[in-house]
Amino acid sequence: MGDRNRTGARPAEPPAPSATRPEPRVQRRRGEHLVHAIEDAAVAEAADVGAGRLTMEGIARRAGAAKTSLYRRWSSPEDILIDALYRRFPQESPSPSADDLRGDLIRALRLMRDSLTSDPLGKAMVSVIAESFRRADLFDALWERVFHPRGGRFTRTVLLHYAERGHLDPARLTPVVVDIGEALMAKYAFDHQQAPPDEYIAAIVDQAILPAVGASPAS
Repeated sequence: MGDRNRTGARPAEPPAPSATRPEPRVQRRRGEHLVHAIEDAAVAEAADVGAGRLTMEGIARRAGAAKTSLYRRWSSPEDILIDALYRRFPQESPSPSADDLRGDLIRALRLMRDSLTSDPLGKAMVSVIAESFRRADLFDALWERVFHPRGGRFTRTVLLHYAERGHLDPARLTPVVVDIGEALMAKYAFDHQQAPPDEYIAAIVDQAILPAVGASPAS
């Protein structure tokens, strides 16, 4: 009987490996180094799963940080993301001498385009903008804590810079005029489902913004 049992028995199979993803080791970081790591993780997480699905657990896991370290500084995952976007939001730097209005405007719109198409910052930014239209609190936080303190709009920064130095009439810089460039960029992206190319950006500047402020393409 012993022989029959040995012959018919199947060899024991090794246990299947666990399907769960192992938790990353918590890294010992402090101060700004830890803050930057957590904010980087929030941006990457928002780019991957969307701003509406952010969790403290997901951010902590990606950052390799203890969840308690997040709660010491922020009350929600959205707070982390808003702070991260504020620190990383690109700002146009017009030429100090204010002698290249056309070039500065083109560079400003290219900066806008490139920032919204970069990975992961651009994806995170688009995600939080989309989510903000469903959540009034997020919409308010995005505008009050990111766009307004960081200059708000790309071409607006340039136009105000030139007006302050006497090269443009401030009366021409109405809310409609300072939004022309961004509005046309957004319309192109909506109509074509892709970012505007350089030649279209130049056309926006030459055919819309410069005429609106009383300047010529040679400015």
